[in-house]
Amino acid sequence: MTITIDRAQVLLEQIAETLPAELYKDLNGGILLLPQEKISPYAVGDDLYILGEYQSGGSMGRLIKIYYGSFEKLFGSLSEEEFKERLKKTLFHEFTHHLESLAGERDLEIEDERQLAAYRREKGV
Repeated sequence: MTITIDRAQVLLEQIAETLPAELYKDLNGGILLLPQEKISPYAVGDDLYILGEYQSGGSMGRLIKIYYGSFEKLFGSLSEEEFKERLKKTLFHEFTHHLESLAGERDLEIEDERQLAAYRREKGV
């Protein structure tokens, strides 16, 4: 059963409501569920999808983007509970970026860069 974007929005809101209000400090752009899929500019072929992104700065301020199209492509055949768990993992990952940004830290960003480098080595790039 495919999870529709409307149902994914409900699930995302359920997850977001479980988080303490303090985590939302300065997240003035909120959490956006976007319909498109997004492929990493570092992908070799079309095999590296971006599930979510944290944006700090710019005209929209600090916000979290979740790409429904990427979730549907990668996890569309999962049960609703499994799909929700993937959403939760991604949302928490992006919130970690937000909190580290507020604290002037980059640990998760550095870890993401390491994982990307490992992916590129595996692909021979």
